[in-house]
Amino acid sequence: MKYLPNIIFLVALAVGIGYFTYNIRKLIRNIKLGREIEELGDKKERWGNVVRIALGQSKMVVRPVAGIMHIIVYVGFVIINLEVLEIIIDGLFGTHRVFASLGPVYDLLIASFEILALLVIVAVVVFWIRRNIQRLRRFMNPEMKGWPKNDANYILYFEVVLMTLFLTMNAADHQLQQLGSAHYTQAGMFPVSSYLLPVFSDMSEQSLIIVERTAWWLHIIGILIFLNYLYFSKHLHIILAFPNVFFGKVVPKGKFNNLESVTKEVKLMMDPNADPFAAPAEGAEVPAKFGASDVTDLSRIQLLNAYTCTECGRCTSECPANQTGKKLSPRKIMMDTRDRLEEVGKNIDKNGEFKDDGKQLLDDYITREEIWACTTCNACVEACPVSIDPLSIIMDIRQYLVMEQSAAPNELNIAMTNIENNGAPWPYNQMDRLNWKNES
Repeated sequence: MKYLPNIIFLVALAVGIGYFTYNIRKLIRNIKLGREIEELGDKKERWGNVVRIALGQSKMVVRPVAGIMHIIVYVGFVIINLEVLEIIIDGLFGTHRVFASLGPVYDLLIASFEILALLVIVAVVVFWIRRNIQRLRRFMNPEMKGWPKNDANYILYFEVVLMTLFLTMNAADHQLQQLGSAHYTQAGMFPVSSYLLPVFSDMSEQSLIIVERTAWWLHIIGILIFLNYLYFSKHLHIILAFPNVFFGKVVPKGKFNNLESVTKEVKLMMDPNADPFAAPAEGAEVPAKFGASDVTDLSRIQLLNAYTCTECGRCTSECPANQTGKKLSPRKIMMDTRDRLEEVGKNIDKNGEFKDDGKQLLDDYITREEIWACTTCNACVEACPVSIDPLSIIMDIRQYLVMEQSAAPNELNIAMTNIENNGAPWPYNQMDRLNWKNES
């Protein structure tokens, strides 16, 4: 019976980490359903972006209020979770505050943890007010109804509960230290939780131990639950933001890649020895699809983008098409891509391989009206705090519509016909294009 709590802790830890690993493996499998990208660009610049954008949060502070609050939560999450290492060691080996031997350094760490915990609670309350009372416009878009809205609030509640449990655990521990209770090492400074001592001053030693142990267990179990909630939540960006920024574009944002499939077709047309009417040789490679109509046509980086989306709405709030009332929302493009990818993944889980479900990303999730509303201005790409590129998905779907289905809007078809015939998008003969200079 002496080691029962340690065994229970070990089982809880193994189950929590095991289920998290299971879901992360599914996530990696789903991302690998996309096309592999060979050329990634300057690695040094990519690492620089990781330091500046992901670690340094440089794009977050463009909007100071949200940016500063997010940095507080971000730093608090990273630093306070250093305390989780001590909890794990204590839980496995039955020790208590195993790092107390660090002396003044430990005191400083606990004090900083507590201050950050309080700041995190304040920041989370501000976030909740902005979403639910102030109701900022970018949180009220149609795609943010239902689960996305609830998910955002669940995360905020989770964080408040975890920080409150941490401070409650410390307050009860501090009181037990003052009582000289066995097993409660004299260690740590408690600049925040010490204000909770009046709540515990009249409690017996046994009651204090129950409060401290309950808060301790709920805190670590809550962390394990939150860890596994990440896969189902927009908060997955906690893990994916760093690799996503690393793989973000380092070429000028207005530059689009040539399709390899188009290049092959052009080379075939230019080859004087090629027979365009010849049947494909046996075992020959099937010509690649032009553009994308479903998630498996997208690149792995684009699928990583979809899972990394924080649903913050900065992209949509900067989108000129959205601002003028059009249906396009870059955030919805990413959310739809992720939802379709999850649907494909569940199909594979059920059948062992993907079985045609009669659906695709285009039309079943993203409408053509949304795709053609885009002005390709790159405002969404520039605004994203974690280097997500909704425009690349829009352009790939456009390429599919134009090159596979000849389904471009009439205005675009007219412009392309004029370019083919006249060398310009306007309906004037090439010989007449400079007539304007003769007009007085």
